[in-house]
Amino acid sequence: MTLQALLVLEDGFTMKGACFSGQGEVFGEVVFNTAMTGYQEMITDPSYRGQILTFAYPVIGNYGITEYDMESDSPQVEGLLVKECCRRPRNQRAQDSLANYLEEHGIMGVEGIDTRSLTLHLRRAGTMKGVVSTEEKDPEMLRQKLLANRELNSRNLVDEVSNPESFSWAYPEKGYHVVVYDYGVKYNILRHLTLRGCRVTVVSHRTSAAEVLDLKPDGIVLSNGPGDPAVQKHLVSEIKALFGKAPIMGICLGHQLLGLASGLETFKLTFGHRGANHPVKDLATGKVHITSQNHGYCVAMDKMPQGTEATHINLNDNTLEGMENREQKWFSVQYHPEASPGPHDSIYLFDKFMQLMAVETGKGEG
Repeated sequence: MTLQALLVLEDGFTMKGACFSGQGEVFGEVVFNTAMTGYQEMITDPSYRGQILTFAYPVIGNYGITEYDMESDSPQVEGLLVKECCRRPRNQRAQDSLANYLEEHGIMGVEGIDTRSLTLHLRRAGTMKGVVSTEEKDPEMLRQKLLANRELNSRNLVDEVSNPESFSWAYPEKGYHVVVYDYGVKYNILRHLTLRGCRVTVVSHRTSAAEVLDLKPDGIVLSNGPGDPAVQKHLVSEIKALFGKAPIMGICLGHQLLGLASGLETFKLTFGHRGANHPVKDLATGKVHITSQNHGYCVAMDKMPQGTEATHINLNDNTLEGMENREQKWFSVQYHPEASPGPHDSIYLFDKFMQLMAVETGKGEG
């Protein structure tokens, strides 16, 4: 018999559905993504740790699961809410179904949810915490359990997703040596670096600046990751110690931490930017790029320090999407140039990073 599941948000909003994987109770921040494809990349993206993910697109799972589209080694979401789960994928690349994959990893998946109504509610009321349960049938009892859950506010999500040990992703004999800080790095960031011939060393988020510089990097990447950047302020001093020592590229959480290291502040967006069609304007060229995004926080740009300038803005809400400091040899973007999933408009940013390393090392590109 199919297990029934109950979704309750902290404001009392309630929906019922049916489990297609997992069971029990899961707590997390309920967020929505508007992309039509890329569910596997999102489910395995460490930036979604601590979150219950819902899709505005109604049918999820139709092209299955393949090992080649993983962004980490396991699902990262707390739970998944969909209108309809396709149990029999039609795709020659598929190695498994979405339902089987989530079941094997103990992730609760619930279908029969009116995900578009849920999305509209989150857009109006803002992103909030929620709970999904197959055990408690009383919505108010479940809501009280959610409000009493202290763990949701105390989790250090970057600690949960960052690999505690350093490792080499690829180590060819030649090529620039890039050290990547793992705040929850997506595999496709590492793939793009290695496609350009880089030797990539991934280090834990707690690695000191001195330890990174001892590795003699030609460039440093501050990766994406989950949660509130203000919780990670203890990492800021190490980032500041890297300024001017080697070219730095920040992506998503890495961008936010560069902002904090520069003396800027961060704030929480009402419902975040999560989708594959966000228009971003390059202020230098005037060009508009369609971007893939997944973040709930943003860097405030009203008090830019001397030497740091905004490079990109979001055309939907005019929030900051990119910045740079040439003297300190860094640039960053709030969105995902690795395009996994999403459009490839911003892949050129990896080439910009290569050019900065070429200038810094005097080796020439590649």
